[in-house]
Amino acid sequence: MNKMTANQAKTHFGELLLQTQREPVQITKNGKPAAVVLSAEDYASNEELKLQLLQLRAVQAEKDVASAQTTDGDAFLSDLTQQD
Repeated sequence: MNKMTANQAKTHFGELLLQTQREPVQITKNGKPAAVVLSAEDYASNEELKLQLLQLRAVQAEKDVASAQTTDGDAFLSDLTQQD
């Protein structure tokens, strides 16, 4: 992944847009990652993948409920917060 400082991204915005057509570009501010800029096509693909994953999880949850493969929420949270 290419990297640019926030100042470089601001002063070379056209170049930034061209680079994002090839791959995402990380923008740093004060040496720390601040953002990632990606093409509209990559963004749409990511959103579609997230939707597909959510749909798969919903289908699995329906199967789990139908087969009584569920866990009590309070017990689950209690198990998570217990310290050994």
